[in-house]
Amino acid sequence: MEDKVNELAGKGCEIIIPDEDRKPLAEIERSIIKRYRKHLWSKFVKAIKEYELIQDGDKIAVAISGGKDSLLMAKLFQELHRHGNANFQLEFIAMDPGYHPDIKQLLVENCQYLNIPVHIFESDIFEVANRIAGDYPCYMCARMRRGALYSKAQELGCNKLALGHHFNDVIETTMLNLLYSGNFKTMMPKLKSDNFEGMELIRPMYLIEEEYIIKFINYAGIMPLNCACMVAAKKIGNKRYEIKELISKLKETFENVDISIFRAAENVNMDCILGWKKGDKKYSFLDLYDEE
Repeated sequence: MEDKVNELAGKGCEIIIPDEDRKPLAEIERSIIKRYRKHLWSKFVKAIKEYELIQDGDKIAVAISGGKDSLLMAKLFQELHRHGNANFQLEFIAMDPGYHPDIKQLLVENCQYLNIPVHIFESDIFEVANRIAGDYPCYMCARMRRGALYSKAQELGCNKLALGHHFNDVIETTMLNLLYSGNFKTMMPKLKSDNFEGMELIRPMYLIEEEYIIKFINYAGIMPLNCACMVAAKKIGNKRYEIKELISKLKETFENVDISIFRAAENVNMDCILGWKKGDKKYSFLDLYDEE
C-alpha cells in the first residue's frame, strides 16, 4: 500500500495514510453507528432533520469524488436508508474529470470494497479548466464539476444532489468571504439550483467536524483521494489552506472559536449591521433608520 501511496502522491494526489490495515466492511459499517455515533452518525441525522434536507419521495444523487468526505457520506446515506425510514431513493454518482488511470482505479476499488454501487461517467473538465483558467483553474473546475453532477443527477431522475461539505468547510468559507471578499456570507446547508429546474443541492455533513472524518477513515483503513487534480497540484497555493491554518491558530487562543464562527451566521442582528443584500437588491441601515 505504501508504494501505491507514494506513486499516486507523485501524480498530484494528496493521500491520507491510514493508521491501521483495512477493516472488514461489516466492521466499518458498524463503527458508523457505534464507535462514531456521537460525532458522525448523530450529527448527520441532526443536520438532515434540522435543515429539512430529505422529504418523502426524494431521489438523491450522492456525489462521490473518491475523497474521505464523499466516501463517508455514501456510507452514512446507506446506513440511514437501512436503519431509518426508507422513504427516499439513492443513486451514487462519480465523475471522472480526467483522472490518471491509477487514481481512477483506486476510486473504483474503494467503492467496490465499501459496497457503494457507483455510476462513473467521463468528462474532460480538468483539461478544459486548465486551458481556459490558466493559473487559477480551481474555481472554474468546481463550477464545471457542479454542473456536470447536476446534469447526471437529473438524467438519473433525481431531484437532489448531495455533496460532502462538512463543518470545517462551512466556517472556512465564512472566513474566506469575510477576509478576502469583504462580505458576510456562508455555505448553506441546502439551496435550489438556478440552472437545473426542480433540482436542489443538499449538504448532510454540514455539522460533522473534519477531525472525526479523518479518524473514521484511519480506523477503517481506507486510502482516499484528497485531491486527484494533476493540474492544480502544479499551481499556486489555495487561500482555503491559509484560512484553515488561521483558524487552527485562533483555536489556540480563543476557546471554541470555530463554533463561534459557525454560530455567527445563525445569529446575525439586523439592527446592528450597515447593509445587506436580498437577491440583487442592496439595502442600507438608513433605509430603516427613520422608521424607528
